[in-house]
Amino acid sequence: METLHADRKKMDAATDFLPLQGTDYVEFYVGNAKQAAHYYKTAFGFQSLAYAGPETGIKDRVSYAVRQNKLTIVLTTPLRSGNVIADHIYKHGDAVKILALRVDDATSAWQETTLRGAQSYLEPLTLKDEDGEVVLSGIHTYGETVHVFVERHHYKGAFMPGFREWKTPYYNPTPTGLQYVDHCVGNVGWNQMNKWVKFYEEVMGFRNILSFDDNDISTEYSALMSKVMSNGNGYVKFPINEPAEGKKKSQVEEYLDFYNGEGVQHVAMATNDIIHTVTELRNRGVEFLSIPTSYYDELQERIGKIDEDIEPLKQLGILVDRDDEGYLLQIFTKPVEDRPTLFFEIIQRKGAKSFGKGNFKALFEAIEREQGLRGNL
Repeated sequence: METLHADRKKMDAATDFLPLQGTDYVEFYVGNAKQAAHYYKTAFGFQSLAYAGPETGIKDRVSYAVRQNKLTIVLTTPLRSGNVIADHIYKHGDAVKILALRVDDATSAWQETTLRGAQSYLEPLTLKDEDGEVVLSGIHTYGETVHVFVERHHYKGAFMPGFREWKTPYYNPTPTGLQYVDHCVGNVGWNQMNKWVKFYEEVMGFRNILSFDDNDISTEYSALMSKVMSNGNGYVKFPINEPAEGKKKSQVEEYLDFYNGEGVQHVAMATNDIIHTVTELRNRGVEFLSIPTSYYDELQERIGKIDEDIEPLKQLGILVDRDDEGYLLQIFTKPVEDRPTLFFEIIQRKGAKSFGKGNFKALFEAIEREQGLRGNL
């Protein structure tokens, strides 16, 4: 069986026209990048990495890059109105614009995807400085979200040309244990999920590895549907959500209303010790969804034996689910913007490859309680 599995992986690698090494960075367009960078450092434990702006020869915007282990976030603000960045912020609020993917060959990635029908966002572009070169290219996906392909194996600088190293000697909060991007979830409009599933299959060579319908993801009031797309090696996963009919407005509908279109709903960030990470985040002011304590009454009967004590999970509101390969622990922040749009998931996998199906009801009831407080249910 192991030989068969290895042969299958070799075959998949040989036929993968878009080999991805993982998420390179996630870029947000925000109203005030300086303050946003402070927030991600203070609240989430990211570290100062790189800066771009007028001092580096870029006259129309500023960008701050922050990093924690393999997680890199770029925060970009326009310096004037009347441009695509300012228009994006006016329409969507602070939001994810770019999901950047690491590749060996950004030119090939652009050629392969545009050949298969992708709309070009950025033709292959080589950036150079004294630390080497980075090649970028990009394509459009749902809403105004884009994928940028990043080829950086000939670069030794802090981030990329156009940026300079950014050091903050007097203020560097300790990391919180966040490791890498586990997955990014997109919300799309009514009857649009299968369109984008087909896009990821045909344009990027992804596979649909899990599907959830409105029977799987529903409460008394609302429902949604979701399909999980994964690239060949499993390093990049993009669940796609769409609304489903329910008695009241679903979380996806609320998102679409306030975001003014389709976009990234949440970024899931992995940790190796979720109890430590969530404790740190809570102590720094990050707010999480509240789960009723009754969820934990029969947790071990539902999930079986786990390594963690139930009490700290209960105190922190961490959810647990199991699949055929192990279990996972997960928790979701409240929206981190003023609009009820983007939030983060903190996830620790102990063998499980799934996405917490057993937690959907508890999770979405928690989201609905927040919607109700906002008057949007």
